[in-house]
Amino acid sequence: MIAHKSLLLLSLALVAGCKTAGPDFVAPTPPPPQAGYASQGSGRAALGDGPEARWWTAFGSPELDALITAALAHNHNLAASMATLERSREHIRAVAGRSKPQVNVSGRAEYEQINLNSFGFSPDAFGATGSTFTITNPHFGLFSLGAGVSYDLDLFGKLRRGLEQSVAEAEAQQRQTEAAHLLIAGRVTQQVIAIAALNDRIRTERALLAEDDRNVDLTQARQRGGVGTMVEVLSAQGQQAADNANLPPLEQQLAEGRAMLAILIGLSPAELGPTDFSLDRMTLPGIVPVALPSALVHKRPDILEAEARLHSATAAIGVATASLYPDVTLGASLTQSASKPWNIFNGGTSGWDLFSGITAPIFNGGRLKAQKREAEAAARASAETYQQVVLEAFGQVSNLLSTMGTDLDSLAAQSRSAEIAERSLYLSRRSFQVGNSGILQVLDASRANQKAQLALLEARNRQYLNVARLVVATAGGWTGSGATQEVAAAKP
Repeated sequence: MIAHKSLLLLSLALVAGCKTAGPDFVAPTPPPPQAGYASQGSGRAALGDGPEARWWTAFGSPELDALITAALAHNHNLAASMATLERSREHIRAVAGRSKPQVNVSGRAEYEQINLNSFGFSPDAFGATGSTFTITNPHFGLFSLGAGVSYDLDLFGKLRRGLEQSVAEAEAQQRQTEAAHLLIAGRVTQQVIAIAALNDRIRTERALLAEDDRNVDLTQARQRGGVGTMVEVLSAQGQQAADNANLPPLEQQLAEGRAMLAILIGLSPAELGPTDFSLDRMTLPGIVPVALPSALVHKRPDILEAEARLHSATAAIGVATASLYPDVTLGASLTQSASKPWNIFNGGTSGWDLFSGITAPIFNGGRLKAQKREAEAAARASAETYQQVVLEAFGQVSNLLSTMGTDLDSLAAQSRSAEIAERSLYLSRRSFQVGNSGILQVLDASRANQKAQLALLEARNRQYLNVARLVVATAGGWTGSGATQEVAAAKP
């Protein structure tokens, strides 16, 4: 009993003298406020805190708003990500439970025969068989009911570091879930813009076909009037046929775009409603709020995920380090045993014990030290990965910022080119009508006008897409249903 008490006192002394093994996690230092971006682009971008949570509403499209709401609610990849996040949250609770006292109850009912020969008793010891005194193996019942409690003192913080690692891993999964929501919202936005541009392209192609029809009618009228030739008619008809061939590929692209949009929303293409979007019915944000580099590292989900994984890798060092040191467990148990079930709670049937145990590694072939070095190498890899993710994020935003000014210049130049081409076509057609020029001049002007109009449309499409990409690149994580509180709610 004295030895048992001494071991308990020794365990308590070890608790007072030990601390959590391994390094404590320190978040990476954020960049200076104005560092990270090579260019701020045009005046359309404004550096600050970044976009609002529902950033897509800046495009002024109720159809886009409804589609993103539907995608966030019904996309199957997002549902899978949310389920994985819930699993991570429950894993935190499971790991936290290991650091608390473990209480168990047990019950047992048995009927047995004891073999006395195994204890050295036999009939020969008391007389020959058939004598007046013969020993037999007894039969009896035994009923027991007990409870026990054990507690791992966690002297060097193995359980605490394990819980810290689980929380960090759940944090990484939370950021991954936020990134998935942001990605889906961005993809829906870009898909709607692409479909709107395709619709506008098809409408433009059909308007150009109407111009081709006018050229054919004009040449046929001149031929009937005796001032034109069949060659002019055939030239105009050839241009018309060539332009007609542009429509089927565009219709196919539109069908593919609709299918992709339906998948993002969690529907089949047949269930998707009308998609007669147009860039003319969308508003290009006048000012695009862009997060400063110092704010971006605290908002962008992929950066926060990389930071959480670095935290998890740092905690893993503590787990591996604590495994090198002794582990002490305290416990107690109480058992009631009787040969009759109605006697099981009598005072004379009680038995109890108090215990403490210590386990210390002596020789394991270098396995534990190798695991510690492995954890340290993994932490260094996570630190480098974090730096790479930050650099790539800054590079992406910087590149998109530079495209803002380029897109404005390109749009202005294409607008001017389209105006000139349209004016040139008008004058060429009038000149042909009065006989001052041939049909080839009209066809050349028509082709130039077609190219200019399509180039202008492409410039507008590119500008909308780049603005959407820039907003997504600097937007924060999704918080639509409290996802950012999921892990915090599970922390002990």
